[in-house]
Formats: sequence, C-alpha cells, structure tokens
Amino acid sequence: MILLQVVVGGLLLGALYALFSSGLTLIWGMMNFINFAHGEFVMLGMYAALLAAAWIGGGPVVFGLTAALGLFFLGVVVYFALIREVMRGPMLAQILSTFGLALLLRYAAFWVFSPNFVTLPHPALAGTISLAGILLSIPQLVAGLAAAVLTIGMHLALTRTAVGSQLLAVAEDRNAAMLMGIRPDRMQALAWGLAAASAGIAGALMAISFPFSPAVGETFALTAFVVVTLGGFGSVPGAMLAGLIVGLIQALSAYWFGPIYKDVVVYGLFVALLWLRPQGLLGTA
Repeated sequence: MILLQVVVGGLLLGALYALFSSGLTLIWGMMNFINFAHGEFVMLGMYAALLAAAWIGGGPVVFGLTAALGLFFLGVVVYFALIREVMRGPMLAQILSTFGLALLLRYAAFWVFSPNFVTLPHPALAGTISLAGILLSIPQLVAGLAAAVLTIGMHLALTRTAVGSQLLAVAEDRNAAMLMGIRPDRMQALAWGLAAASAGIAGALMAISFPFSPAVGETFALTAFVVVTLGGFGSVPGAMLAGLIVGLIQALSAYWFGPIYKDVVVYGLFVALLWLRPQGLLGTA
C-alpha cells in the first residue's frame, strides 16, 4: 500500500512537471528556440501566488489565475522586447539572451524577496484524504489533477481550435502562414505568453505544497529540459508522458534508494534512453 501511495504521489508531481514543460516544448516547436529562463518563469509564478495570497486572499483558483495572467503578460513583453530581435542573430546570441534573462529574473527576485525559503500564508488547502486506502495530501492531489487537466487542455487548444491551427501553421512554415493571412509575430508572441502562463500557473500550484526561494528556478529549468528532451522536442503529448515518467522515477528512487539519489537515477536513465532513442519518446528523427 505504501508503494502504491508513492506511485500516485509521483504521478501527481509528474503532472506538474508536464504542465510547465509543455510551455518550453511549445516554444521549441514553433521557433526552434530554447528558453533558458523557463525555470525562472516557474519561480515567478510561485511568488505571484505568494503575493496574491497575501494581498487578495482566496484559494488556488485566485492565485493560480493571478500567476497565469501575470506571467502571460511577461511572456509577451519578453518576446517583443528581446526575443524578436535576437532571433535574427546567431544561435549563440539566442542562447545567451535567455540565459542572461534567467540571471536577471533570479537576482531581481533575490533583491525583492530575499534568498530565504518561504511558504504560502494560511494555505486554503490542508490535510489528507484517503482514496481506496491511499493517504494523499489534499494540496498535492488538487495541484496534480489541476495540472493534468490544464496540460490536456493546452493540447486540445493547439489541435482543436482555430488559434491553435494558426500557431501550428506558423510552426510548420512561417512564410506559407503569412501567405494565408496569419501574422507570425502575433502568433509567436501568443506562444511565448502561453508558455510563460503555463509555467506561472504550474509554479502557483507547486507553491501550495512546497517551500520555495528565488534559487528554485534553476532546478525547474533543468527538470523541464529533461522532460522536453525525453518526450521529444516540440511534442506536447511527449512532454505530458515524459513529465509523468520523470515524476514517477523520482518518487520510486527516493522510496527505494533515498531522496539524495532520485536525480541521479533520473538523469542516468535519461542518458541511457537518449542513447537508444535520441529523438525522445514521441519526437521525430
């Protein structure tokens, strides 16, 4: 029964990984652009939840929406102020630009919020619930289920709506999309907004259960890259699957070998899988 509880907890955590990683893979799929500041977007979503909980009050819906809207606006601003310009430059400029943005956001958060770990004040969700004999933390259960629903919703929005079709058209062929009357700049700005919003709301959901500091963005960025590469760059379903796998492996590794070894096992299996299948689970060769 304890092992089953560990498995369920790992899958719930993996759903959160899938949510914030889906934004990173969306950017790559549309623009062949790697955002090294994606982990800092997750971190800012946590602090947006903290501010919303302190100033506005309410539960996860309130501060989740606050984080999503705030990070969506930030993503659009980053695209027009930075990304649109550096995309015309060499690959090294693209890499260094978002790496510099990550440092800027991280140390700005250190300056504003201090380096100390914090938690949400008076969490609206608390306690545990028993499902078929499995004891689960209510905050973790709510966060994981909400993340799974949002990730599936993003996939459906990309594949079943007119705006999603326009985003995919720009990703497929920018020039052909322009001939069809689609404005690539607008779609790419929307993609950056959606990617940042997914990271922000994932951060807000994680803040329900975990303490955080400005330094956590670095860890989330590394996790996102593992998930996206494992699932296949540009594949949102791949990010969903890989996020669940990474969360499950981390939970089982911590249970069997101890928490200190969970990342060692994840990265070891990650390297082994890429050696066998470099394009990832659902990526194309």
